[in-house]
Amino acid sequence: MNQEKELGLGIIGFGGFALFATQHFMQVPNVKLVGIAGSQREEASRAAARFDATHFDTIEELLAQPDLDIVYIATPPFLHYEQSMQALRAGKHVICEKPLATNEEEGREMVSYAKEKGLLMVTNLMQRYNPMFERVRRVIDKKLLGDFLHGYFENYAGDEGLSPQHWFWDRSKSGGIFIEHGVHFFDMFAGWLGDGKVVSAQVSQREGEYPVEDQVNATVVYGDKVVNFYHGFTQSGRMDRQEMRLLFERGDITLYEWVPTRIVIRGLVDDATTKALMDLFPGARLEITSNYGTSGQQTRGRFKDITASQKIQLMYGFEEEKLHLYGDLLRLMFREQTAAIHYPETHRKVTEENGLNSLLTALDADRLARNR
Repeated sequence: MNQEKELGLGIIGFGGFALFATQHFMQVPNVKLVGIAGSQREEASRAAARFDATHFDTIEELLAQPDLDIVYIATPPFLHYEQSMQALRAGKHVICEKPLATNEEEGREMVSYAKEKGLLMVTNLMQRYNPMFERVRRVIDKKLLGDFLHGYFENYAGDEGLSPQHWFWDRSKSGGIFIEHGVHFFDMFAGWLGDGKVVSAQVSQREGEYPVEDQVNATVVYGDKVVNFYHGFTQSGRMDRQEMRLLFERGDITLYEWVPTRIVIRGLVDDATTKALMDLFPGARLEITSNYGTSGQQTRGRFKDITASQKIQLMYGFEEEKLHLYGDLLRLMFREQTAAIHYPETHRKVTEENGLNSLLTALDADRLARNR
């Protein structure tokens, strides 16, 4: 097999996350960092020197480099459209931090133009590369706990690093919490359940000297199943936590952290289901809450007969370091997207449509919250 052509990577913007992402992208074979632009931060100069790249004064200089193939955009959301289109018009593939854009017209134009030119225009929705995401999808698809009934995501996020002047609070720059942050989780549930429709949404404004919008809530219906999404940026960083729960006919799944590293499954199961779950979550800790003898295995729920030999609790992933997993997901995402540059028929877990569809759901939620 011929050696793949080395791909030249450029970075636009260099906040705190960009260094973390760049270090993982550069572990993918046959990738060279060409340069960094769009940031005057000292970290950008140091990173360029570390990877034998150039810290360019302007984005135009970066995009003019003949050995540049793909651009990673890590700037605030209000710049994504302008900078992505600039890169696409220069013939470069683009991976952009979420969200794709801050309005529908720009998002659709970005995806349409990239498709027309045969270029990537990918939003970094790396959650789909999490092995936990795929395992939960299999539980749903195989109905190991019966039919899915309801879900929620609750994000009790810290605001300690977000000063009142930070662009995050400025809707003209961030798009608001649903758009800046919520797209990840709208995309996750769409990956599990298919397309959803936002049926209600609310937004709360903080009282006091700095009246920022710091809490949002949305209800999305997938088929006939309801999922609630709450995001609150109200906590000390020490209290930051996230939790996702999926309810089924014979049990529930709880995922912890916004990049889920830990999972707890509770359920009424027969022996075959216990085996299937242990095969799906190898090495999990299995607790037997109750054993039912032959005469006690029959029960009912939702007007259905249920046969259960055990009530169990399964715990998995508690040894995983969140930032280590996060790095794995960035490498997997970048490896797959760069493979698609070499081999356009490559199946991709994240496509242009995922970035657009998650944005459209977030825009619907934001619109409903303001028109209630």
